[in-house]
Amino acid sequence: MGWPTLWRPESSGRDVLISASVLLDATSRLIVASGIAQIYARHAVTTAAAQKTLFEAHEGRFLLGLGVAHAPSVEGIRKLDYRTPYSDMVAYLEAMADAPYLAVEPATKPPTVLAALGPRMLKLSAEAADGAHPYFTPPEHTAMARDILGPGPLLAPEQMVVIDRDLDRARSVARTHMARYLRLPNYTNNLLRCGFTQADIDDVTDRLVDGIVACGDIDATMRRVQEHHDAGADHVCIQVLVADNDLDVTIDHWRRLADAFGLERQSPNPSH
Repeated sequence: MGWPTLWRPESSGRDVLISASVLLDATSRLIVASGIAQIYARHAVTTAAAQKTLFEAHEGRFLLGLGVAHAPSVEGIRKLDYRTPYSDMVAYLEAMADAPYLAVEPATKPPTVLAALGPRMLKLSAEAADGAHPYFTPPEHTAMARDILGPGPLLAPEQMVVIDRDLDRARSVARTHMARYLRLPNYTNNLLRCGFTQADIDDVTDRLVDGIVACGDIDATMRRVQEHHDAGADHVCIQVLVADNDLDVTIDHWRRLADAFGLERQSPNPSH
């Protein structure tokens, strides 16, 4: 379809780095990014080796996104301590930088971006990594993030969209998908920082839904993506939401969006 990058999440499903390897091996042009790999899921030395392996083997088409995830997944699922996520990220990045690696190094340094919402993690994204991948954020957060990152680091926010001209129905789909994130303090605290109120969060108001999810026709998606770019984004990760996670509808929306953005469709590589 012409999409340049595919972002792959990690929670309690497929391993994000193994999945990235499978996807990279099945393609020849697509960049695969982890959005995000949890630092509590694997040792820093292991992550550094995996990053270099994937980047070198696939000619630079792998982008490592790292994050601290959330207390329910770290403490509830992994049974690990989540008291100092920021300090843990600082130490993790230092350990990755110091990790021994005796195999063939990639020709260039593989990039790393951090799942960053607050000012401290955004600043760390510029100082100890190559940029940030904010999630569940409005364009106003993108502007704030760019101010903190400065002009150099990559800024790649995620944007949820529901393509449906019936706004009531579109917002209903959006609310269903937003529910899981509105139970996580990392996200709700950031929403408050972005100017939403506790009432917006408690009632999941139209104001909140429309701020986080671009609902409406394809033009609404294109306008929202442009708002992120105008606010300083280098790249916008578009997440299509559909009722009941219908795969056929999702793929159809990806095709329509690709056409709307003028992406150049590619012929499949017969060797893959």
